[in-house]
Amino acid sequence: MTEIDPPQPDLDHVEVWVFDLDNTLYPADCNLFDQIDRKMGEFIGDLLTIDPVEAKTIQKQYFRRHGTTLRGLMVEHGLDPSRFLDYVHDIDLTPVPPSPDLDRALGRLEGRKLVFTNGSVPHAERVMDRLGIAHHFEAVFDIVASDYIPKPDPQPYRKFVDQFGVDPNAAAMFEDIPRNLAPAAALGMTTVWVPGNPNWVDQDADDDHIHHVADDLAAWLTALKPA
Repeated sequence: MTEIDPPQPDLDHVEVWVFDLDNTLYPADCNLFDQIDRKMGEFIGDLLTIDPVEAKTIQKQYFRRHGTTLRGLMVEHGLDPSRFLDYVHDIDLTPVPPSPDLDRALGRLEGRKLVFTNGSVPHAERVMDRLGIAHHFEAVFDIVASDYIPKPDPQPYRKFVDQFGVDPNAAAMFEDIPRNLAPAAALGMTTVWVPGNPNWVDQDADDDHIHHVADDLAAWLTALKPA
């Protein structure tokens, strides 16, 4: 695993701060995504009338093959995506504690702040409200805005920078999944991996597209812009 590096002065050039949502703006050890993961399996089981073990196998196959389980269901079963998103994001947010530290850290950052997620806008808004940080963000670019084409496909990254007028060379992107940072780096963004999800400890974490590692997002951002 890549060891954490100290914040570097080269982030002084950043004018736009781009954050993934799940397991990035809140710690992975909240296990919030476990609820979503479980509901995905339930949805597939009901949709295809199969047992939970087979449903979980298909869920993971679609994720690997298509980038998200949703994309797999759309491509292979013609699913209406709104049905899936409404179901899997109907979760209990109480495991996510409000984060005054992250609120303060984001407040110190000069420049625009955007969320770029494979989830939905309503889910992102609920999570950010729970964290107490929604007021910092200009907008959420979600899976609907990306035409249901998920990260790490390069197409939604290009659409994102075009839609919001982002200069990639003056942007930093934060993500918990290392492979999702590769297209951002290719565009010229500074990338920051936020580890914590054990599924992504080793995968692509040592590649050149990872510029920085932030084990604790709020502390890392605070160190960039001390009070």
